Formats: sequence, structure tokens, C-alpha cells
Amino acid sequence: MLAQINKEEYQKEARKKAWFLTNNIIWTIIFMYPLLGIIDFVYTPNYWVEFFIVRIIIVVVIYGLYNFFQSRKLDYRLLLHISFFMLSVVMSILCCIVDLSHLTVYFLMFSLIILFLNLQVFWEPVNSLIQSLVAIVLLAIFYNILCQYSLDMFISNGGQYFFIIALVSCLIPTARYKVIQREVASTLLIEQSNEQLKSQNRDILEKNSIIDMQYDKLRRLDEQKNSFINIAGHDLKNLIGSIVMSNNMIREEDSRLSDDQKEFAHYISESADKMQYLLKTLMDVKEIESTEIKFNLENFDANSVAQQVFKGLVDTASMKNVHLINNILKLPLNVRLDKVFTSQVFQNLLSNAIKFSQTNNNIRIVTSLQRQKFVFEIIDEGIAIGQQELDLMFNRLKTLNDATGSAAESRLGLGLSIAKLMTIEMGGELTYRSDDNGNYFKVEFFAIN
Repeated sequence: MLAQINKEEYQKEARKKAWFLTNNIIWTIIFMYPLLGIIDFVYTPNYWVEFFIVRIIIVVVIYGLYNFFQSRKLDYRLLLHISFFMLSVVMSILCCIVDLSHLTVYFLMFSLIILFLNLQVFWEPVNSLIQSLVAIVLLAIFYNILCQYSLDMFISNGGQYFFIIALVSCLIPTARYKVIQREVASTLLIEQSNEQLKSQNRDILEKNSIIDMQYDKLRRLDEQKNSFINIAGHDLKNLIGSIVMSNNMIREEDSRLSDDQKEFAHYISESADKMQYLLKTLMDVKEIESTEIKFNLENFDANSVAQQVFKGLVDTASMKNVHLINNILKLPLNVRLDKVFTSQVFQNLLSNAIKFSQTNNNIRIVTSLQRQKFVFEIIDEGIAIGQQELDLMFNRLKTLNDATGSAAESRLGLGLSIAKLMTIEMGGELTYRSDDNGNYFKVEFFAIN
């Protein structure tokens, strides 16, 4: 925001400047004007006492008027006009009664007083012109009353200097008035800009303080999060170890197991290995949004991984009366990815689709090859979850309680957020939509010819 000059503020500042200069003029008169009596003593010895007294009286009157105008906060212009009118009266009388040989000195003294006024005063130029015309009129009046010399002699003995200086000096306030106006405006702009900068600096300091507080809060939360991950990771390692050990003990009784039991034991072993791999990787990076996850890239058939995920979640879907339709290609489609993380992406998407699906609903799982890309699709033509809620689940790690599913289920967008992160980190693309046609999820990875 740029600083702007308010008219009232400008007038107030201009009045302060005018009174400052008026003070200089008045106090110069008070201290210097009586000293002109020395010139009277030299050039008009017959009248110097009387005029010295007059000068003292004028100084006292000007001082009284100065205090009166300041206390009443009256216009400084009127004070200056009155003061210089009194000075002009005295100088006009002196110019008309002094000896002709000394007339030039008094005309020059009169000119210097007017010049001093115009060099110091801050007012509209017309006021200086009025003051000069008043001085000339007073000279004319007292010339007719007191002077014994001819007009030519009166003018030729310094009068010409006075008239020239009195009129030409009126041009000085014109330029001076404009300069001081600009100076006042600049001062106001600088002051207002400084105030704005101070205000902005205070705002910045306050915001920095808030940022520091938030940073400390986030740092503490980060420490708590890392501590929780460490504790949870340690406990999960123990639990997974117990599962692996128990499963190994079961598999040792191979001769006593049926074919289905052997298949289940093998599935438990694979799942435990996946959990150990994922846990180790996530523990290494300490945070699931880290871009420093190190993948174990290998060539494998993506369709076979999709089939494994499909088989692993058939029972889960059946428990909710959701029917999974298998449209996974039988032919191999090779990709170069992290096999465990790829499986986790498929599983997170499908398990969440089952979780948010309605009872007695059909979900199709489709794989295909499109534009040299392996494509994994989940198509749910049931009631839409909602695009806005999907955006929250895929883009923010937060809990979502969805009214479209069972009220007893915990709705977490965490799994979908992780699936999206893993897909992007492995160079793939994950898209989704939720509209009147249902819910749709699509993952694409580059295939190997």
C-alpha cells in the first residue's frame, strides 16, 4: 500500500512549517530591530532617541501580538502583516525626514527589511506583493507630509534601489512557496512511509513469532511421530516375528496338512515377508511422505501380482457380500518396479474399494496393455464415494468417516495416500474419479517389451 497525503494532515504540517519560519522572523526582529538605533545615532542624531524608543515599543508590541496569536492559534499571515506594517511606518517616516545625503542608507535599510521578509516567509506570493505596495503607499503618504525634497531627488538618492528590490523580491516567495510545499509533502510522505514500514515490520515480527511457535510445535510433533514410529515399528517387528515363527512351526507339520492348509500357510509366509519388507523400508525413511524411499527394482509379471492381490482379498470381499469380478489378463506383462510396493499399491486400492463399497455390489478388476503401459483398473458401479472425499483420501493423511459405508468401519485415507505416493515414486500414474457412474481407480506403469 502506497502512502497518500491527506489534505488535513498536509494543512496541519504546512501550518507547523509556516509557524516555524514565522518564529524565526519574529525573534530576529525582536533581537535585531533595536540595534538599528545605532544607524539612527550615526545618521539622524537629532531624532535617534525618539526612534529608539519607538523601536523598543514596536518590539514589545510585536512580542505581545506573537504570544496572543500563538495562544489563540490565529493565522500567522495576519501577525506578519501587522508586524511589517509597523516596521514600514517607521522606515517610511525616517526616509522622509533624514538628510538627503543619508537617504540612500535608509532606503537600503528599508529594502533589506523587505528582502529579509521575502527570503524567510512561507505564504502565498500575493501577500508579499501586498506588503511591498503598502510600503510604497506609506512612502508616498509620508513624502507628501514630511519630505522637503523634490520627487526626482527623493528617488535618485536610493529610492530607485528600494523600488527595484521591493518589487523584484516579491518573486522570491513564489519559488520559495512551491519549494516548501513540496518539502512539506515529501516530509509527510516519508513519515507515512516510515509508519507503514514500522507497521509492516511489526506484522512481520508477529508472523515470525507465530512461525517460530508453529515450527516448535511441528518439531515436537515430528519428534513424537518419530518416537511413535520407532515404538510401533519395534512392536510390529515382534508381532511379525511371532507370526513367522508360528507359521514355520505349522509348515513343519507338512505331512499332516491338507492342500488348502498348505496354500494358506504359504500365503501367510508371503504376506509376512511383505510386511517385514515394507516395515523395514518405512522405518528407514522415518516418514511416509519422504522422497528418499529406496526401491528394490526387478523385472516381474504385473498380472501375476494383480492375481495374487485379487485372490488374497476374495474372502474379505465375500465377508461383506461384495462380488469381485476377475478381468485380469492371463498373459504376462512385465514391468521393472519394486514388486512388494507394487503389490501394496494394488492391495491398498482394492481393499479400500471393498471397504467403501455397498453390500451385494460388483467390483471389476481389469488389467490391460495401453500405449506400452501396464494398466490396472478397479471399476465399482455402485454408489459414488464422492470426488471431494476421494481427493481428501488421496491427498491428505487424515481420517475420513464416510456415510456411504458401514458406520462401524474406520475410514482412513492413509492407505490411498500411500498408494498414490508409491505409484508416483516408482514413475507411475494414479488417477481416480467418483461420479454418477460409480467409483473408478486406475494405475499405469511402463511395461517392458
